[in-house]
Amino acid sequence: MKIKEFVKKHRYVLGFSFLLICLSLFMMLLFQKESDYFWHVKAGEYMLENGVLTKDIFSWFMSGNYWMSHEWAFDYLIALLKNIFGSWHLFIYPFICTVTLLMILFFSNKKKYLKNIIFSLIWIVGFFIFCVYMQARPHLISFVFVALTIWFLYDLFHNEKSKKIYFLPLITILWANFHGGSSNLSYLFCFIFLIIGLFKFKFTKIEADRISKRQIYKYLIVSLLCILSICINPHGIKMISYPYLNIMDSTMVNFISEWQPTVLSNVTHYPYFILIFFIVLIMLLSREKIKFIDFILLGISLFLGLKSIRFWGYTYILMSYAIFNYVPERKIDKGTTRILFMLGSIFLVIFITNFNMLDKEYKKTVISEKMINTIKKEKPERLYNMYDYGGELIYNDILVFIDGRADLYSKYNLDDYSKISTLNGDYLELIKKYDFDYFLVMSNYPINTYLKYSNDYKEVLNEKNMILYTKKDSN
Repeated sequence: MKIKEFVKKHRYVLGFSFLLICLSLFMMLLFQKESDYFWHVKAGEYMLENGVLTKDIFSWFMSGNYWMSHEWAFDYLIALLKNIFGSWHLFIYPFICTVTLLMILFFSNKKKYLKNIIFSLIWIVGFFIFCVYMQARPHLISFVFVALTIWFLYDLFHNEKSKKIYFLPLITILWANFHGGSSNLSYLFCFIFLIIGLFKFKFTKIEADRISKRQIYKYLIVSLLCILSICINPHGIKMISYPYLNIMDSTMVNFISEWQPTVLSNVTHYPYFILIFFIVLIMLLSREKIKFIDFILLGISLFLGLKSIRFWGYTYILMSYAIFNYVPERKIDKGTTRILFMLGSIFLVIFITNFNMLDKEYKKTVISEKMINTIKKEKPERLYNMYDYGGELIYNDILVFIDGRADLYSKYNLDDYSKISTLNGDYLELIKKYDFDYFLVMSNYPINTYLKYSNDYKEVLNEKNMILYTKKDSN
């Protein structure tokens, strides 16, 4: 087939592919370099030379204690990318994850995307809820794994001869090592599809179709294989219980901002509510019956999304495999290909003209070089640091009291840290207990007020709303 004929035949697929690639580039302008990146890359650098970490080496308080490094493969990957691509690694990783996710959602639903391109373009706009996830963290890989999982499970649900589901145990092995805390979703979703497939009924607009015995056996066998696959990691069977223990840890759940619930009182949460309203409206107004499996997955994704903002992306991914069933087919207008390439070109031009933002984001740090050098010169033995400073301190080879690995600290000093930073409870006794010789604090936290007016501490350096204090007798 000649190139011209190939382009003409596949012009809509090529147009969407171009648009999605350019959109992925544009999303890089929304990338945020946050504190967890620093300890991830530092852990990865260590593991490249010494093997998988299972004990803490970054905290003076937790040193030598068991660490459930459930993201070890991601740490290894990000450090490897840094060695190969230098500063570009910070954007290459999220770009690859973003474009891979968008391509999976498109090519696994290609016919549905093309049956109503106007709606598909509107749906793509919903992808912007992912802007809050544009960070060099392992959850981006989990989004890809979730997309593959739901694709394979839906494919079997509609076709008992489908064999894609047999790839799920292999994906689960990778998942358990790149982002183990989310890997249980593979067998959980498998069980959900299995259970829903046992029903057959019609109730108003909702209908359920029972799956065959062959499909039941496939779901059941793969579910069990996925459970076994999760155990193939440096921490073994512990990985199965790990996410459930975290969910039940109220100290950690209440402390981590991304685990906070989605609420109407927060304007920044409105995009998620708009997305949900749009999905429900499309399903209710559709002439099609609502499939029970789609209804249940909408309920699950809504429950998760309202429970925590970290699950917004799951709603979009899950509904990408359902929402198109309720959209009427629309004749493709002339010039549609031009629109796809034009929109992609707009995203590309915006990316190119703002390219320098990537370099600025890479160089951005919360802790100044002067502060880092001062801390190193002072050589603290028992430094108290704010939670958000931990990653950068670790990156600069400074031992911390606490950092973004909340699961490591939750049973030990996380609650104590919270009390000290906000001057709640027995904070004076806690300060004596840990016998800190230095404090690195934010100026707007109550702990700073205490240190500022205390006769026991003196200021070492005040810069960029962060202050380093030391005991007056420490020298």
